[in-house]
This record gives sequence, C-alpha cells and structure tokens, in this order.
Amino acid sequence: MHAQAFKVGMRAPDDVAEAAKLLDQGAFKAEHVVAILGKTEGNGGVNDYTRALATLSFQLLLAERSGQKVTAIAKRVPIIWSGGTEGLMSPHATIFTREPDRGSPTGKRLAIGTAYTRDLLPEEFGTAVHARVAADGVRAAIKDAGIDAMDLHFVQIKTGALTTERVNEARRRGKGVITSDTYKSMAYGRAAAALGIGVASGEVDASKLDAGVIGQEFSIFSEIASTSSGVELMNCEVIVLGNSRQSTSELVMAHAVMKDAIDAGGVREALRRAGLAVDSELAEADRARLINVFVKCEPDPSGATRGRRHVMFEDSDINYTRHIRGVVNGVVASVTGDTMCYVSAGAEHQGPPGGGVVAVLARAAGGR
Repeated sequence: MHAQAFKVGMRAPDDVAEAAKLLDQGAFKAEHVVAILGKTEGNGGVNDYTRALATLSFQLLLAERSGQKVTAIAKRVPIIWSGGTEGLMSPHATIFTREPDRGSPTGKRLAIGTAYTRDLLPEEFGTAVHARVAADGVRAAIKDAGIDAMDLHFVQIKTGALTTERVNEARRRGKGVITSDTYKSMAYGRAAAALGIGVASGEVDASKLDAGVIGQEFSIFSEIASTSSGVELMNCEVIVLGNSRQSTSELVMAHAVMKDAIDAGGVREALRRAGLAVDSELAEADRARLINVFVKCEPDPSGATRGRRHVMFEDSDINYTRHIRGVVNGVVASVTGDTMCYVSAGAEHQGPPGGGVVAVLARAAGGR
C-alpha cells in the first residue's frame, strides 16, 4: 500500500476547486481516493445542510474525473464531515489516497482502511447494538488497512442521528427509542460509536456495553476514537488511520491525548511523536512536513477547567459544541501556526472527560 494525503482549503461547502487543481496537476488520481475527512462551516447540528452539500460536491468531482457513477463513489469512498468552523478554524478537506506500492517499505508508515456498516434501526440507535455494529465496522477497516491494533492512531466514524420521522416510524412499529430529542440523539450516536471503536481496538471490554454506560460512564473511553453524528446517514462510515510496516507511504501517524481544552502540551507531544521538532511552537523548518492535526474535544463536564468555572453548558444562545471547537482550534493553532486543522466537538467516550485525542499526520523525516 502507498498512502498519501492532501489538505485542501474550501471557500464554501460546495467548493472543490483546490481538489480539482490537484487532480489537474496529477498529484493524485480520482480512482485512488479512498476517503475524505473535513470541516464545513455549518452549525454542526441536526439541520446542518453543509455536510450533505460538501459530500455531494466531492462525489460529483470524483465521479467526473474517474468515470464512475456517483452511486459507486458513495459506496466506495467514505466522505465524513464535522460541521462547525467557529473562531479561526478554516474550512477544509483532507483527501486520502491509496495505490500500489512504490518501492520497498522502510519502516512503519501511514496505512488507511475504510468500511461501511449496515443501516441501524431507530430503536437500535445509541444502544449496545449500535456499539457492536460500529465495532464490526472498525474491525473490517483495520483488516482493510493491514494495521496491528498497537499501531492504530486515529479512528473516525460518522454515524447517524434520530429525526422526528425516524422516531415516529419506530413508534408505529411499537418500538421505543433512546431519546426523542433529535439533538441529544447525536450525542448518543457519538457515544455508542466511540465505545464500538474501543471494543474493536481492545481498549474497552465488550461486556461493559450496556445502558448504564453509553453516554453516562465517561471513565470508559478510547484514546484513538473520533466520532461524529448527522442525519444524512443511519449506518457507520469508518476511516482507520495508523502505521504499517507494509506501507511504502512517505507519511506517518502519531497521537497523544489532550487532558483538557487548553492542554497545549498534549498537542506538542503528538507532534513530537510524529517526528516533528517543537518547543513552544512547531519549528519553522518542520511546518511544511505537517499535513494535518485531528482533534476531539468537549467542555469539562464538571463545569470547570483547571478549577476555573466555565458557562458553556449554560449558554442558551450558542451550543457548547460551538464554543469548545473555537477554543481548541485556537490552542492547536497556537502550537502549529496553522488554523486549518480538524477539530470536532462532542467527545463522549473519546478520551478522558473534558479532553480528547489529538492525532498528527506528517511527512516522515527524509521523505522516505
């Protein structure tokens, strides 16, 4: 496997101009694209249309350039968006490609795996069934990538959300749902998918998947999980990123954990583990080697950060997910010097309470 990644900026949710330019230049081929992960400028909520718009825009581009139908692209390339680019966060997409080997492996380098699960029924959503389905999808993606569990560094799942129509459909069949609050359903979806990642990676005991844990017992978590939720699907789309000795990529993954929203030390540690030089800030000479940083975050559920009260949960005008994305993006950018990074909120079971995974994708020293 020869894996590559390309980060492209976006001027609007349907803007694929930078990606099209790279295709024109021959940087990669559309048929080699296996996954896209990005940030759109919507509200990140139930009614965030920018995710579906951005997905369709990239599907149309890949279909046009590869000669495949859009339906074929949709079944082959997971395109996952986290809505909300608050503060200075810049909308963008990271395009992952995979093609035949180039030369011989020279160490553990980037490997990518993807998978799709079956659609979940509304009554299964946010439950142990949801977590088990997610775990099966992650196992399939790990196998697709050829990565050992010890070399996993970032697992992204996009899962669904309940809508009023889906809730009513379940009730017509005499089935109950985890919640009738559509916004809260997104949190349950993220939580179940995150625990599924933990089960597949060996971080979480499968016997702990019960109603008293999902979305409630946050001392149980995965350190490599990142999950998002949206009404545009009802299955789990999975992207697995890690390192493999079989890969001939020039890129490498690493991760650390941010213990809270202002843990710049965690960001620096992840950068160092990726082989980048960083003191207080990323060294100027290494900035060109950094492809992207992927972060999950949430406000500390205690209502305080390092002993200082925050009011993100009490703000009735702006949801806490929008506050925290802007904060954490600022912390990451203060270290990397780049506001174009992937920061996703809602970190239920994704890292310690109030914190989350911070993963780094970079070019290895010396290229290969």
